[in-house]
Amino acid sequence: MTSPGWRGRTRQGVALGLFSTGLVLGGAVSAVVLYAASGLVAPAPEAVRSGVVVALAAVGVARDAGLVRFPLPQNARQVPREVLTANVARGSLQFGFELGTGVRTYVSSTVPYVLAAALLLSTPDFLTAVLTGTGFGLGRALTPLARFASRAGEAWDTTLRRSLRTVTIGGGLAAAAALALLVFMTG
Repeated sequence: MTSPGWRGRTRQGVALGLFSTGLVLGGAVSAVVLYAASGLVAPAPEAVRSGVVVALAAVGVARDAGLVRFPLPQNARQVPREVLTANVARGSLQFGFELGTGVRTYVSSTVPYVLAAALLLSTPDFLTAVLTGTGFGLGRALTPLARFASRAGEAWDTTLRRSLRTVTIGGGLAAAAALALLVFMTG
């Protein structure tokens, strides 16, 4: 069954599935690029690289909590509407991929940047990088999937707006704690 606002024969659930697939693929591709670039920083001492990651995580939490202010390096614009309206199925996959890379649109939290820095500076193995990027894509997919599953999109949006600051700061604290623990355990 096609919902209002969805064009053609593409069902909303199918479009959401393609969008989510694009998010995961985009996250994995970005992680592979960071994996390849991590070889450039490998000569730096591991203790220095780890310290920079933990410091960036702390600064990220401070930024998300509003304690410090600075702009994030991002392309703060929306993906053009034509991407979705020309062909909903292909557009959903493309839109998801572009968002999944983390470089095409607005990012509201510092956590993705801290994650990218951690991938770059930790010089992970290939599988770790791909799994991290896949996890990023799955994390981005949780929001639209949860909204769709709620069957009450407007109410879900209102609840998200009310709790976004808490979710953002909590996510940042969790990421910072996980990175600090990893540094402690491996250092």
